[in-house]
Amino acid sequence: DALSVREASLATRRRIGAPEESMLVALGSLANSYHQLGRLEETNRILGDVYSRHCRLSGEDGESSLASAYNYANSFSELGRFEEARSLSRKAIPVTRRVLGKNHELTLRMKWIYACALYKKRGATLDERREAVTTL
Repeated sequence: DALSVREASLATRRRIGAPEESMLVALGSLANSYHQLGRLEETNRILGDVYSRHCRLSGEDGESSLASAYNYANSFSELGRFEEARSLSRKAIPVTRRVLGKNHELTLRMKWIYACALYKKRGATLDERREAVTTL
């Protein structure tokens, strides 16, 4: 089963003192396995760890950090934690736009997460819904 293979891979990398980049790849794969099994809280916890470690490794404007921010924000959205998804994506959008460009796929995806978080939030105001539409 994929989960046990990915857990073993991560444990092996820890044991041999693998480079941080290798550890982050293994953690991302593990998060993907948890996601496929519907274990969304565990997925979110791991993605938060991956995001913070990418930021320490390559800064908040590193491409890997931006991709990790998207994955983390998306996981908040999937959990219905729209305020956290909104906050993270709002912080990341200008950085993603500056680093990758306004028409880059990741920039557009980040804006989508932000807009969805505004729109889907319980009790979203008319102004928030308008902002969601203008964001896209």
